[in-house]
Amino acid sequence: METPRQRQHRQTMADILRIAHGQLVTEGSAGLSLRAIARELGLVSSAIYRYVPSRDELLTLLIEESYTAFGDAVEAAEARCRREDLGRRWLTVGRAVRRWAVANPAEWALLYGSPVPGYHAPPERTTAAGSRVPFLVLQLLADADLQPASDDPPMTAALHRELDKLRPGLPGDLKPEVLARGLLAFSSLCGLVSLELFGQFTNTVTQFPAHLDHQLTRLGATLGIPEPT
Repeated sequence: METPRQRQHRQTMADILRIAHGQLVTEGSAGLSLRAIARELGLVSSAIYRYVPSRDELLTLLIEESYTAFGDAVEAAEARCRREDLGRRWLTVGRAVRRWAVANPAEWALLYGSPVPGYHAPPERTTAAGSRVPFLVLQLLADADLQPASDDPPMTAALHRELDKLRPGLPGDLKPEVLARGLLAFSSLCGLVSLELFGQFTNTVTQFPAHLDHQLTRLGATLGIPEPT
């Protein structure tokens, strides 16, 4: 059973992260301030370090929480699709990525925007959470049983070896050439969403949902995924 002290600690941590998410919106990741959070909570500045020892730890907590929320949202949307409708699953993943990003632009910028100067996310705490959505794309390719094609661009031996090392632990038996298609798909999807959110389509595209669907269909054809049924 949770003790009063444990309950107080949990509530204070939740309040710290809630205020920190607000700082992301108003100040950006570089403007996170533990002292400002302490003031808002009515704590002396030294007290907050009993909960979060540094700004880097606060950033890591925010990244973990954001990746978890992102993965939960996209996985939940994709799970509602019929497994055999690969085109619908791909379209749903892309739409869910954009929907979460539009609803959480500050968190998207934290995950996929400019790196925070001087901060390096600890891979042992962020890699697994950050891989959930890319793994959905790779699972699609595995379920489609895609194989290297004669029109795949040439791949250097060094790149082939590098991608081949990634295969253990990935869905299915993805060959390096197919894995490269998956990386293209996810990076293209993130690029489309980021260009929209960061205002790079100004005076170019305004019909963002329709534009995303069009590009997802094109990407699906490149990947070898059939159109939705």
